[in-house]
Amino acid sequence: MTSKLPFVKATACGNDFILIDGTLVREPDLKSITQRICNRNLGVGADGVEWLFQDLQADVRARLINSDGSDAEVSGNGTRCVAAWIAHQRNLKSVRVLTDAGIKTCELTSRGDTDFHFKSDMGEPQIEGEFPVQISTGNRRGIRLSVGNPQFIVFVEDFTEQWLSDAAEIESHPDFPNRTNVEFVKVTGPHEIEIRIYERGAGETQSSGTGSCASAVAAIHTGRAQSPVKVLAPGGPQIVTWEKRIWLEGPATILCEGEFFL
Repeated sequence: MTSKLPFVKATACGNDFILIDGTLVREPDLKSITQRICNRNLGVGADGVEWLFQDLQADVRARLINSDGSDAEVSGNGTRCVAAWIAHQRNLKSVRVLTDAGIKTCELTSRGDTDFHFKSDMGEPQIEGEFPVQISTGNRRGIRLSVGNPQFIVFVEDFTEQWLSDAAEIESHPDFPNRTNVEFVKVTGPHEIEIRIYERGAGETQSSGTGSCASAVAAIHTGRAQSPVKVLAPGGPQIVTWEKRIWLEGPATILCEGEFFL
């Protein structure tokens, strides 16, 4: 008999995730099942799976595995999707999610039926500064930093057709032995930036919570923008406030529940 794996699918600004009870699957099978279920042609389709576990330190523990089967420390959007599901299930207004980058607290600011809006404490950034990367099209200088996961921010006047191939090359460049998330950033005002995203282990995505945080922090750090920053991604806007800690504001929507045949 075919076994059935219950799942929930949620999205935050087009950055979509599948949420699954991690106790239903053997640990050695987590990555292969993630690859299968995230396949957009042969599976449900998503940028990654948030595997959920009970934890005494937080309301839930979330282990994020990217669509290619690689581990990720944290996703701002994925964490918000998890918080939406936990808030929906338990009627909570504040959700503590334990990630591999620590506990992220998501404060509910508004909600509809399956639509939620959170302000999330994303912690303090670690800024390494400007860093040059030599790729096939030339030398790319960007800001290297971490917001719980590695980020590389390239400021541009506009988005050319080759941004995607350049970002893909940077993501797996030897200078980043653990690979990196990449954002190309266009500053459009003192409190507004526009970004394009190439996520480690997922490729181009419609949005990224940590990428939005990193892009805003890099813009503020280099004097190109001031906090708060509205971050415009193809999937929609998010608001990043940075003083000492980073606060990320944005939506999350529960799309559906279902069963995946294993």
